[in-house]
Amino acid sequence: MTEQGPYLDFPGRLVIVGFGCIGQGLLPLILRHIGISPAMITVVVADADGRPIAEQAGVRLLTHALRPENYRQVLEPLVGRGDFLLNVAVDVSSLALIDFARNRGALYLDTSIEPWRGAYDDPTLALAARTNYALREQALALRTDSPRQPTAVLTHGANPGLVSHFVKRALLDLAAETGLAVATPRQRTDWAELARRLGVRTIHIAERDTQVSELRRQAGEFVNTWSVDGFISEAQQPCELGWGSHERRLPRDGCRHGSGSQAAIYLQQAGCATRVRSWTPGGGPFHGFAITHGESISIADYLSVGRGATPSYRPTVHYAYQPCNDALLSLHEFSARNYLRQERKRILLDDIAPGGIDELGVLLAGHARNAYWFGSQLGIDEARRLAPHNSATTLQVCAAALAAMIWAIENPAHGIVEPDEMDFERVLHIAMPYLGRVIGAYTGWTPLHGRGRLFPEELDQSDPWQFSNVRIT
Repeated sequence: MTEQGPYLDFPGRLVIVGFGCIGQGLLPLILRHIGISPAMITVVVADADGRPIAEQAGVRLLTHALRPENYRQVLEPLVGRGDFLLNVAVDVSSLALIDFARNRGALYLDTSIEPWRGAYDDPTLALAARTNYALREQALALRTDSPRQPTAVLTHGANPGLVSHFVKRALLDLAAETGLAVATPRQRTDWAELARRLGVRTIHIAERDTQVSELRRQAGEFVNTWSVDGFISEAQQPCELGWGSHERRLPRDGCRHGSGSQAAIYLQQAGCATRVRSWTPGGGPFHGFAITHGESISIADYLSVGRGATPSYRPTVHYAYQPCNDALLSLHEFSARNYLRQERKRILLDDIAPGGIDELGVLLAGHARNAYWFGSQLGIDEARRLAPHNSATTLQVCAAALAAMIWAIENPAHGIVEPDEMDFERVLHIAMPYLGRVIGAYTGWTPLHGRGRLFPEELDQSDPWQFSNVRIT
């Protein structure tokens, strides 16, 4: 257990919307590192499953399923000026809560931009309207020119969130390794120019989860090491990726958006039906799912030199996720049922066997040293020693959310903020004690390695890091 005490005191009230695995894992860290009385914390949740943990911590729990017609009535007595609204729920609109918190003079943080229930899989909506790109554009449109708006941090868990800070650390490591003398950039344009000078062509959010339970998954059950509802929601959204300036052709099923930053594209198929090649230092090469995530869009946008659909520089950015074995089987069954949810769900926590890890990092590739991975290798055994009610996966999320909460309290009047716009050194300093082994590793692997040995393939040999080489068709 880390010995670090409170970083600061928070005199206001804290309202936590949602109390699944992330809310339950985050609460002990909040009480450990933020000076706030449990009596000042209220949990608002759709069901009472987490009541024992809330009661053990001395925190009030209210059961209300927030909906468009009732969320203001429920939250107004609980949230006012100087308070903090922490949204870790699914199926509760981030846009509604951001606007509500701002009008009440409260700080705000979420771990993903969520719509109201049903928007992710509404067949009447156009594909573009069901993307994270669309949700992000709507959230950023809430920004105003009014000075000193309460800080509202968007999408700050592990990914999205923590990985944006990993990217900055990795860029500085690459600069030092290649002899590029630069001061630490302080604004977006300087970070983008650094990435361009280094020649980073693509960034994979490369994650492998090897945690396993002795109680194996059963047919008709979705098992995961973090939110089942959250995973299913994003798995059935269209695949999305930040679209790099080095890419020679749009994928055959790729689509551009009609408005906004133009930093990303989407495919006409689900993320859980789209696989990509990637690499981590612990497991080596792997096939992962290109599940849509907000960081694929925000990192690509942040690191663009020039704007619009044809900037002078932009890296391709996407998630490459290999979940734990039981989640992998669950996802295969979910896809085979044509994206109909299983009858039962189970989050792995206390029943996880010793020895597994969640290896989460960023793979920056296409530069002079080929590829560099920087990230966290956190084992379940260490996660249990560090914090209660956590797996390795949830603790990476909770540590990042805690760090973002502290940053927001320290910077209370910044308006709507994305992870890429925050002080990466401060966030990493707070999160690092909970991330296990944090390492950087170079590799000579490319998505062309071993290709064409058994079967003929159409490959772009001139540039290994074209998305057409990375994607598994």
